[in-house]
Amino acid sequence: MENFQSLKEYLAEPRKAVILTHRNPDGDAIGSSLALYHLLKNMGHQPVVVCPSEYPSFLEWMDGVHEMVIYDADMDRAKEEVESGDIFFCLDFNSLDRIDKVGEMIVPLAKPKVMIDHHLEPAAFPDYLLSDITASSTCELIYDFIGLMDWHAHLDVKIGECIFTGIVTDTGSFKYSTSPKLYRTVAELVELGVNDYLLQDLITNSQEEKHLRLLGHCLYNRMEILEEYRTGIITLTKEDYARFDIQRGDTEGIVNYVLRIRGIIMAAFITEQPTIVKISLRSKGDFSVQEIAQKHFKGGGHKNASGGASFIGLKATIKKFRELLPEYRESLNRVNEFTV
Repeated sequence: MENFQSLKEYLAEPRKAVILTHRNPDGDAIGSSLALYHLLKNMGHQPVVVCPSEYPSFLEWMDGVHEMVIYDADMDRAKEEVESGDIFFCLDFNSLDRIDKVGEMIVPLAKPKVMIDHHLEPAAFPDYLLSDITASSTCELIYDFIGLMDWHAHLDVKIGECIFTGIVTDTGSFKYSTSPKLYRTVAELVELGVNDYLLQDLITNSQEEKHLRLLGHCLYNRMEILEEYRTGIITLTKEDYARFDIQRGDTEGIVNYVLRIRGIIMAAFITEQPTIVKISLRSKGDFSVQEIAQKHFKGGGHKNASGGASFIGLKATIKKFRELLPEYRESLNRVNEFTV
């Protein structure tokens, strides 16, 4: 981050800080937002988290989650909070179109904007940028930001729990995007007093019965393996959504199960939504699904975890994805899954 000293000086006085994160927030989005929320509150600021849509139910236990303002549920209050803000923190997204109408609100406001994110190709709108695509999560960068600003004195266990939550969820419980630096960060969080066992239990073992039945349905009835392309596909229809009463966050992590199969390098999770078809892509090693998401499905993300959308219907989207595979066959076959 350049010019962070001027940001530090600006925040030396109490400010109304509006913290923004992306639509359909995951553990990293909510964890980073609430970590910064509690930090700024400890420092005497007036923070508020504004999110375009509801958070997943498995994060219900997090301290401060009920104080968040959800745009979809209360547009008037969200607009009021945004327009009265002194400074904006944009967390876990790289472009204002990821926050929909909320993004349109902040464009004309001549107030400082800070982006902290780990996605590729950050947009040029922020006045202050902390971006690192090698970071495991935005929560890891929040911890780096605290160190950069010399704010460790304001850290507490509550903040540590939020940061740990984002790290655990974005790394799949330390299976992806890890580094020696990350483990040092986690060690410092545990030394701070974070109960890592309890948090892992809250994050991963709070599912309802329907979640396991849905997972079984996906793996038994909706998974197809294309060995020739070292690829697996799981699809869900509108009827599946109705049958299992699928709500926001209920399908989190299902795509990753495909990568547990030996020899599989790419996994696709294609779901039929009310107006669009969403596609989530995961991969191993040097094979980039970000390129596929960006080039063919108007999306993006990370090299090994990306997503996009399609407006041509479920069957046509599945057909389109299948027809892309020959183009990537050579790249997929080059990946050695035992050296990733």
